[in-house]
Amino acid sequence: MSETVHWADVIAEDVLKRGNRHVLATGITPSGPIHIGNLREVAIANAVFRVLRDHGAEARLIYIADTYDPLRRLYPFLPEVYEEHICKPLSEIPDPYDCCSNYAEHFLKPFLKSLERLGIEIEVYRADVLYKSGMYTDLIKTALEHRDGIAKILAKVAGTSIPSSWSPFNPLCEQCGRITDAIITGYLGNTVDYECMCGHQGFADFSKGEGKLTWRVDWPARWKMLDITVEPFGKDHAVAGGSYDTGVHISREIYGHEPPYPIPFEHIFLKGKGKMSSSTGTLTSIQEMLDVLPPEVLMHLFLRTKPEKHIDFDPGVPLLNLIDEYDRIHGVQIPFRHMVTIVQIAQDFDQVLKVLKRSGYVVSDIDDIRQLSINAKNWLSRFAPTFVKFNVQDTLPVEVKKLSQKQRIALGLLADAISFKKTAEELHNKIYEIAEEAGIDSRDIFKAIYVAILGKSSGPRAGWFLISLDGNFVRKRLREASKA
Repeated sequence: MSETVHWADVIAEDVLKRGNRHVLATGITPSGPIHIGNLREVAIANAVFRVLRDHGAEARLIYIADTYDPLRRLYPFLPEVYEEHICKPLSEIPDPYDCCSNYAEHFLKPFLKSLERLGIEIEVYRADVLYKSGMYTDLIKTALEHRDGIAKILAKVAGTSIPSSWSPFNPLCEQCGRITDAIITGYLGNTVDYECMCGHQGFADFSKGEGKLTWRVDWPARWKMLDITVEPFGKDHAVAGGSYDTGVHISREIYGHEPPYPIPFEHIFLKGKGKMSSSTGTLTSIQEMLDVLPPEVLMHLFLRTKPEKHIDFDPGVPLLNLIDEYDRIHGVQIPFRHMVTIVQIAQDFDQVLKVLKRSGYVVSDIDDIRQLSINAKNWLSRFAPTFVKFNVQDTLPVEVKKLSQKQRIALGLLADAISFKKTAEELHNKIYEIAEEAGIDSRDIFKAIYVAILGKSSGPRAGWFLISLDGNFVRKRLREASKA
């Protein structure tokens, strides 16, 4: 974890050079399931926020949900009837699953609950509320009044061609409900006149949220509105001429506000599928990971890696290795990997507790142990590769017929010498001694043990596995296999 503290400390030290009062912002458009790639942004902001607070800074951590962004296209998880809602604000679209007040809330609510489970305390702002409450009114006025100046910035910095009909503000059409299809034809006070592609002509009162700023203007506008001083964002926004680049100029030249300290970060890539994305369905949801991992381990995934480095995420064995790493660093009493073994041996939670006691663990914190066992079962059912899964066979497996004479002799010697009063490590080392005594390769005795008990040639680490089982059962099975 020293690397974790290092990068957060370095950033915080830099930020403190700008003063002792800070607002750290993070956010996402809730257009689909919010995945762990999105969570990286919040984890980075939270890490820096905590260090700033530790240094005595007056700091706030806020989250801006872009609930007023339009639905860009018909995503794979949406029914075809949602074709009619494309280009409408997410907050104005019905929940496709009919369980929340609108489309945006359906995906935002589970994410916010996940943040609670992760121990991240954050102030939440919803973009549609900010617009409808008039918080953007003066910022929109400024953008409309400086339309030409903003257009010059976009043309110069981003290198884009700006059409004469372009406006920094997109009115919401009262006829079709879309927020991307109207062209402004006039502007007076808090009202703009517009013509929509649907054929409707009308006016929109932006003090009531009847429209929103385009993204490249909206971002610096919110920096000004919420006095944001620090913000992490994906590296795609950080490229030359990107939205942060243009935002810096708009913030300083149009809104007279110093842009926030930038923390660009790399994306998380899902093994074999590329960058995580809600719109393509390439994702692992935060809730799904919290069903598998203790919250602190999920945070460890982000905090162990510097923001500028990408994360390759594989929820199979590499995830198990990540948990092992966390367990070693923090001295966790019951390793997750051992619990993965135990839940495949025990028939119910009472047996889980018995196996833990047999293995020498203290079982005083029942609730935590129960949750760990649930996490292990979820990992096994959702992500574990086949070779990790096993079943203790009730009767002697037929596969023992394939064992060599030396393997049978070794099993007999082990049955006579095995002691369940020893630790798992001592038991594991005893297996090596027996292999040497029997004159066989250690790999062959391990294979024989697994075949005798599981009916397959591989399994969990033998010493920890055997000590989890009933001693009488193990001795009897090893003797049976030695005589088969």
